Amino acid sequence: MYPEDLKYTAEHEWVKVNEEAPVRIGITDFAQDALGDIVYVQLPEVGSAVRAGDTCGELESTKSVSDLFAPVNGTVRAVNEALADQPDLVNTDPYGEGWLLDIEVDDITEVEALMDAETYKGQLDPS
Repeated sequence: MYPEDLKYTAEHEWVKVNEEAPVRIGITDFAQDALGDIVYVQLPEVGSAVRAGDTCGELESTKSVSDLFAPVNGTVRAVNEALADQPDLVNTDPYGEGWLLDIEVDDITEVEALMDAETYKGQLDPS
């Protein structure tokens, strides 16, 4: 349910480091389940700067609107254009086709400092 090759944030975003630079960002299965059916995704413009912890988009569901937080400092290199017509991809494939954006990270050590899958799972169920 939480791929081991990803890093995670307390705000339920995941980060995947690619062989070539930008890192890919999405929300976790836990987050998409809590939000419910995603009906609209607002993402930052390609080329815009994002700061770790700052809001960089919104996910609107049938239940509520939730902010998307940047997990790292960097520059947006790509956004998932498919979500404009198929926002439900975030629900059906949060770790694959439902990815949100790619960020060129200012400092890769920021990614290394994020939670691994085991730590993230522990945060969800501290028992």
